[in-house]
Amino acid sequence: MLLLAEMVSDQVKGTAMLCTSVFLFTYYTIWALLLPFFDESSPVHDMFPSREWAVRIPAFVLVTGISAIAIFIGLAIVSERKPRRGQ
Repeated sequence: MLLLAEMVSDQVKGTAMLCTSVFLFTYYTIWALLLPFFDESSPVHDMFPSREWAVRIPAFVLVTGISAIAIFIGLAIVSERKPRRGQ
């Protein structure tokens, strides 16, 4: 039985990832850079979370990503130093 991931071509996956990235970039840019120029009573403010989250979310993602990379490198170094059987 073929999985859905195997049935979808790489081009479709790439297009979906590109569209998602463009949407997220546009949303974040409007949220972080353009929203301060709108009046507080503007209905545009209702479409976005508080501006403090525009800093908190990327900071959390950055710390999580750097931590994951550091853990991966640490585990790779530790596993290389273990003596292997038969050598």
